[in-house]
Amino acid sequence: MSASVPRALSFDSAAALYAASRPGYPPELLDTVEELTGRPLSGARTVDVGAGTGIATRLLHARGARVTAVEPGPGMAGELGRTLPTVPVVRGDGNRLPLATASADLITYAQAWHWTDPDRALPEALRVLRPGGALALWWNVSDYSVPWVVDQGERLRRYLGGGDSAHGTPGGADSRNLTQLSGGGFAQRLLRWSRAVSVDAHLANLATHSAFLVLGAAGERSTRRFMDQERGHLAAVFPDGTVEERYVVELGVLVR
Repeated sequence: MSASVPRALSFDSAAALYAASRPGYPPELLDTVEELTGRPLSGARTVDVGAGTGIATRLLHARGARVTAVEPGPGMAGELGRTLPTVPVVRGDGNRLPLATASADLITYAQAWHWTDPDRALPEALRVLRPGGALALWWNVSDYSVPWVVDQGERLRRYLGGGDSAHGTPGGADSRNLTQLSGGGFAQRLLRWSRAVSVDAHLANLATHSAFLVLGAAGERSTRRFMDQERGHLAAVFPDGTVEERYVVELGVLVR
């Protein structure tokens, strides 16, 4: 975990852009969370870990959940507090939750579980959950059944190197490790959805991913050149200037 901490905290430098540019989630996501956990969100004591700027926190709050946000980054936590002033924000991370034992009905990780050490984070989640409570993990991952997404992914990997991308973390909700660690069942669902945004908004979304943010000031010129080239590629696919971003939400739920 120690090697990934700087990368996990790289979002602080782009908190406002992250809040403005990152996609949300389809309405059926929280419907499915309720289905798999077997209880309504309304009134549920919920902890949103790695809450970032509050994209998922806001949706949970709107559904009536009694949410506490946990976020390690001061910039991200500050942005969340500014836009959701009535939601408590606690500084911390999933490897050591600053919360009382058996105090939560639901713990959520939206785009955040991959920043934890599961061998530490899962026992912590189970400690904080009440009997019958649930852990829900989900990720927005670009839909690789779409040809332009595949082409962009190849360009991203060529630029960023290795297996890096800015298309999400496919396979993040893989049940094998969590089922083994927990000794119980881990239910999974895939939810396809899309949103239409301008080319500028799509490029801003890409720029908020850690693979770009860790490049810092030294990488600004090359990143700007990559984004200019990407604008040309997108213009050929979306001549009207509107990009249809296609996603698969990978959801996993473990009931204690």
